[in-house]
Amino acid sequence: MEIISQLLQDIALPKMMKVKQSFHAPELDDTAQAVQQTLKETGVLSRISPGDRVAIAAGSRGVADLPILVRETVNAVISAGGSPFIVPAMGSHGGATAEGQREVLEQLGITEASVGAPIVSSMEVVQTGTLENGLPVYTDKNAASADKVIVINRIKPHTAFRGPVESGLMKMITIGLGKQKGAEAAHAYSFKYMAEHVPQMAKMVMAKIPIIFGLGSIENAYDRPAKIVAVPAEEMEEREPGLLLEAKVLMPKILFDPMDVLIVEEIGKDISGDGMDPNITGRYATPYAYGGPDVSRIVVLGLTEKTHGNANGIGLADTTTRKLFNSISWEKGYANALTSTVTSVIKVPMVLEDEEMAIKAAIKTCNARDLTKARVVRIPNTLDLQHIWISESLREEAEAHSDIEILSEPAEMYTAGEAR
Repeated sequence: MEIISQLLQDIALPKMMKVKQSFHAPELDDTAQAVQQTLKETGVLSRISPGDRVAIAAGSRGVADLPILVRETVNAVISAGGSPFIVPAMGSHGGATAEGQREVLEQLGITEASVGAPIVSSMEVVQTGTLENGLPVYTDKNAASADKVIVINRIKPHTAFRGPVESGLMKMITIGLGKQKGAEAAHAYSFKYMAEHVPQMAKMVMAKIPIIFGLGSIENAYDRPAKIVAVPAEEMEEREPGLLLEAKVLMPKILFDPMDVLIVEEIGKDISGDGMDPNITGRYATPYAYGGPDVSRIVVLGLTEKTHGNANGIGLADTTTRKLFNSISWEKGYANALTSTVTSVIKVPMVLEDEEMAIKAAIKTCNARDLTKARVVRIPNTLDLQHIWISESLREEAEAHSDIEILSEPAEMYTAGEAR
């Protein structure tokens, strides 16, 4: 790598300043109480008969207070006379294995002890229908055999397509409960048609499987619950688009645009399906989604612990480190890519020996007119955007922004493991 060091020796790392970004962020005072209230107000528990076996579908995404949402739903089902059990609803995640999906739930804090119900994990599915274009529709076998089914998910913008319904309750029914085979079928014709296929498939499932309601959450810019709502199955298609619009308004963002270099300290499946949320980075894996900032180069420094080597999304970066490369569990990302048919997310960016080299390579190639004044932003991940670091060149812009507070004077850029 000596030649690489020589090519980068004249590139200086900018001094960085810590800043605080502020967002409009309504937040629930008590998540458990909010669940209880919406279940009572909507009367959906009346759909459960004494003795009913009730499958509660929980997924793999980072949903705030997910163990509370699941626990309170379990308690409500029991109070209505039902017998609840948890079904992992996460498509091909967890390595597309039953044990892997159980482990994902455990990592998210959902265990039989924490939620008060057994976890029944299987990759077996039943075919619940076929679209007019020939695509099969699948549903988890255990959920399909239950007397009633409830789905729980966060409602938010998708990372790869745009439509009235994106990530949320209907997608959980289509892809989450569809397990690997269902996810594969939903993605077969690419994300170009996902906005059509998700509601079509969900409605087909609901016509055959006794899904009684979905418990949807909307989160604020700090990944805290802003709203919890129980949506009767027959109202999902009508109500979810409005909930999605509410979620989009509350999304956080990086308040500096454009950026020459965006440094992302960690990516992972627990952060976003794409490792780092394209809605935040502006870098998408498909041409069917859009929005976000204009970023010339993206550096990724590490993987989250909870992603267990799944580097899905690393392909959206321009440079990374040898340490990250050596920690990748290729089969996990490949399983996602083969299921979603999107391969760009698992391609390998330029691999440099350490963080400093990776950042310097991004600066050198960002095409800023003056590399010593490159607009550099550093974030922990795409979920945590309150406290971030900016290059000294952005100070004047930060001082002029009413939603940005400067917390430190310019200092040398830190590396992994150092105090921030």
